[in-house]
Amino acid sequence: MDILPAIDLIDGRCVRLIQGEYDKQITYKDDPVAQAKEFYEAGAAWLHVVDLDGAKQARPVNAEVVARIAEDVPMKIELGGGIRDEAAIVKMLDAGVARLILGSSAIKQFEWFSEMARKYPNRLVLGLDARGANLATEGWLELGALSILDFARKAADLPLDAIIYTDISKDGMLAGPNIERTQQLVETVDLPIVAAGGVTTVQDVKTLKAAGVAGAIIGRALYEGTIDLAEALAAAK
Repeated sequence: MDILPAIDLIDGRCVRLIQGEYDKQITYKDDPVAQAKEFYEAGAAWLHVVDLDGAKQARPVNAEVVARIAEDVPMKIELGGGIRDEAAIVKMLDAGVARLILGSSAIKQFEWFSEMARKYPNRLVLGLDARGANLATEGWLELGALSILDFARKAADLPLDAIIYTDISKDGMLAGPNIERTQQLVETVDLPIVAAGGVTTVQDVKTLKAAGVAGAIIGRALYEGTIDLAEALAAAK
C-alpha cells in the first residue's frame, strides 16, 4: 500500500482546509518545494497535491509551483484541482505530473471524461468526494444527489489508474477515515482505491491496509504530528 503525503495549495503556500471549508484554513508552510523534499527524505515515493485555488476557479492556478516540485523533487506527483479540460490535462502532464485527479469534470461531463481516460490511459484518477453517500463537486462547494458507489460502478471499466475516495466530513478532522464506505468501494470495483480524509494514526494505516486499499493520503495529521511519515510508510509495507 502506498502512503501519499498531501500538499494543498492556496496562493502557492501549504494549507489545510477543515472539512473542505475555505474559511477554515490552516497555513503550515510557505515553501511547498521544501515540504515535498521533507516528505521525500522520509521515504515517500508519491506526493498528493491539490490546487485549491484551481478547484475554486475551474483552472490550474498553482501550475508553476507544481512544476517546480516536479522538477526539484524525485517523487511521483498526483494532482487535483481545476483540471476541467484537455488543455489542463496536457499542461500538467507536460509539467511532470504522474497522474491527474478529475472529480467535478468527471461527474458533470462523464462522456468527455471517458474519452480522456481512453486517450490518456492510466494517467487519470477519478476523485470521488462525498458527504455521506452523495458526491460533492466544485471544490466541495456543491452537493449532488449522485451515489458514490453507483458512480464508481459507472467508471469501473475505464483505464483509470485509481479511484480516490474522500469523506469530506472526516477531512482535516483528525478523527479517523470512513473505513466502512472505503471497504464498500474496494468490494464494488476492481480499480485500485486510495483512501483520503481523516487518516490520523498508524493504526488507521493498518486498518486501511487490511481493508484492501491501494493507498492512503495523509495531510493534516503529518503537519500536526499525530502520525510520523516514516512509521506510516513502514506500516503500509
